[in-house]
Amino acid sequence: MPPTRSDVHVRRATVADIPALVHHRVSMYRDMGDISPSDEARLSDATTDYFRSALDSGEYLAWLAVTSGAPEQVVAGAGLIVRPMIPRPGVAGGVEVREAQVVNVYTEPEWRRRGLAALVMQHLLDFTRANHLRRVSLHASDEGRPLYASLGFAPTNEMRLAPPAG
Repeated sequence: MPPTRSDVHVRRATVADIPALVHHRVSMYRDMGDISPSDEARLSDATTDYFRSALDSGEYLAWLAVTSGAPEQVVAGAGLIVRPMIPRPGVAGGVEVREAQVVNVYTEPEWRRRGLAALVMQHLLDFTRANHLRRVSLHASDEGRPLYASLGFAPTNEMRLAPPAG
């Protein structure tokens, strides 16, 4: 019988989980066709350096779904970058205001279609509510869009420019 959602539990990531976090990030880009094999090692090294710093500082938080029988087996995860938010109408007045960006939502292929991404996202969103984060945003892949819509995310007016390097 294939493993089910009841075979996993969700926990916060620690620095010991950096290899799994890096694996998920590189795998996510590979699955979307956004990285060439020759660039994977460079992304892996840079991401490892980022997570070492950002996990320690609290800038980056992550939740991982791990198997009950082998808690070192990470089968899904999602991350959150927390940052200060500039005051704007309705958000001002000496109160520390923070926002968050969801990143690195990934489920191992053999564990997909079991509700694990939704489960990990629910833990992440519980954290945003408990910590009064005023806005949560993300960039959705086509495959992830239905999940995020079911969680209440809505398309926005965001635009993006990637200036050429140089």
